[in-house]
Amino acid sequence: MEFLHIWLTYLLIVVSIVGYALERWPIEAVAAASLGAFLLVFSIFPYTDTAGQAVTSADLLSGFANPALITVMALLIVGQGLFATDAMARPTAWLTRLGGNVGAGAVAIVLISAATLSAFLNNTPVVVIFIPILTMLATQRGISPNHVFMPLSFLSILGGMTTLIGSSTNLLVAGVAERSGITLNFFDITVPGLMIAVVGAIYVIRFMPRILTPREAQDGRVVDPGGKQFLGEIDITEGHAFLGFRARSGLFPGLGDLTPRMIIRNDQTILPPFDDIELGVGDRLIVTATRRAFSRALSRGNLKVKTLDPSGGESAGRANKIGPDMVMAEAVVAPGSRYAGRTMQFSGLRTQFGITLFGLQRKSRMARAALSEIRLEPGDTLLLCGREANLSALRGNHDLLLLEYSAQPIPQSAKALLATLIFITIVSLSASGILPIEVLAVCGAVAMVATGCLTIGEAARSIDRSIFMLVGASIAAATALERTGGAHLIAESALSALDGASPIVLLSGLFLVVAIFTNFLSNNATAVLFTPIALDISRRLGVPPEPWLACVIFGANASFATPIGYQTNLLVMGPGRYRFFDFVKAGVPLVLLVWLTFTIVAPWYYGL
Repeated sequence: MEFLHIWLTYLLIVVSIVGYALERWPIEAVAAASLGAFLLVFSIFPYTDTAGQAVTSADLLSGFANPALITVMALLIVGQGLFATDAMARPTAWLTRLGGNVGAGAVAIVLISAATLSAFLNNTPVVVIFIPILTMLATQRGISPNHVFMPLSFLSILGGMTTLIGSSTNLLVAGVAERSGITLNFFDITVPGLMIAVVGAIYVIRFMPRILTPREAQDGRVVDPGGKQFLGEIDITEGHAFLGFRARSGLFPGLGDLTPRMIIRNDQTILPPFDDIELGVGDRLIVTATRRAFSRALSRGNLKVKTLDPSGGESAGRANKIGPDMVMAEAVVAPGSRYAGRTMQFSGLRTQFGITLFGLQRKSRMARAALSEIRLEPGDTLLLCGREANLSALRGNHDLLLLEYSAQPIPQSAKALLATLIFITIVSLSASGILPIEVLAVCGAVAMVATGCLTIGEAARSIDRSIFMLVGASIAAATALERTGGAHLIAESALSALDGASPIVLLSGLFLVVAIFTNFLSNNATAVLFTPIALDISRRLGVPPEPWLACVIFGANASFATPIGYQTNLLVMGPGRYRFFDFVKAGVPLVLLVWLTFTIVAPWYYGL
């Protein structure tokens, strides 16, 4: 009966992996089917392990209460809070200047920084630190998200291989070894770890982006990196941040991402280049900018938004008083629309829907005129701003076609410092070991919502249901594999096949087996399973245990081939819009490269 459960477990795992790799069905659907199959098997054919404990439905469903899963979900909310408040704008700007004009240079600096930090901090908070930075950097530089986030996860894992505290897996192997009277010091794995990390980093930075192709959004369109230009208008009033700005070399440097196209002053039109012009009260500045730039200007109070108060009258609000329910979205003027021919000033959108029209994008030409005087045409894309409930009223409207994918909340810049403090508290307390990361992550997520950095809706949308189901189903499979003895059977069979081989071949073979296991079991479970086996091999061969312990550490960290291999892979899966097979395609070559590097370096370093 025992072998029945083992072989049924093997079969279900193989079928699940094939289902993920084919990508014919959503990940969450395959994960749910896999979980249901395991529940059915162990309900119809009850199983009791060698300790006399039955494998119950509660055991198989325990993955949904797993601390790693809760941590990942909570950290996704924290990361969204940082992004929603624009808290990472300044660090991103600094890295952008440091990296020069080429986007790849700034990205490479961020990735190398993450790998370096991972040698001394837990990988998970390191990845959380850099996800919002890379999100903004990729948006500003027009870089595909899937070219930056998987490299971030992989390089943080590689950096964590270089010191004893770089990963919880390293400490776990050291703890098991210490119970056998063997002590691993802080830098015992640093030299071979650095060699593996350098080789891996070259592959990740230089070659992996060529393997990963840009991912399309769920509606079939490639996600716009934010480069679409809109024409907008800014009224310079008393106390405005732009008041007194003077042109230099024909431009206004203080405007940032807003490109001036015209100034209207007392019915006089001033066109570029602007020579010795100073912005004064009453000027109407016509600019072109991306939606992101308009959104940022609004959040900083450089644009005004007019809404309808409860009595039906108009009220003007500054962006720093705008709540998290304010969003910016795009809508297209439909053919035959009743808005066609109307000027933007008299479009009636504010009166009818409580929505402010901030910008216009016209593919055929971009007019140089006051925004209020431009007449709308079919095909124009409008940049709208209003409360989420008001924009929802446009759904189903046949005159203005709301582009659902374009709706984004206005950054809560006034909350940026608060969001940063929450984040710094999480990272510092986690790094110091005062509180567990799962406790800090959940408390941080609650704080982001409680302080208004995020709405409940934004927090809920930041949780990726595919990750939730994938982790739950994967832990059910790992539980079945461990409790039935299937994992131990594979390990013993693989090592028996290498019986009689030289120590170098046996060491290389052990690494490969551990690396395969760590991509399907958790890396910590793999480390616990193989550390006693590695110590037993070293005793039987009469050789020092250090290379065998290093083999387990590096092999258990080689979790690149599946998203379930390590929680940082799960963290980047949503922002990078990755599928299961993306990790197989980009991660398997890295696993093989790390294996080959260890096979070459270990005999030289350990004198085998």
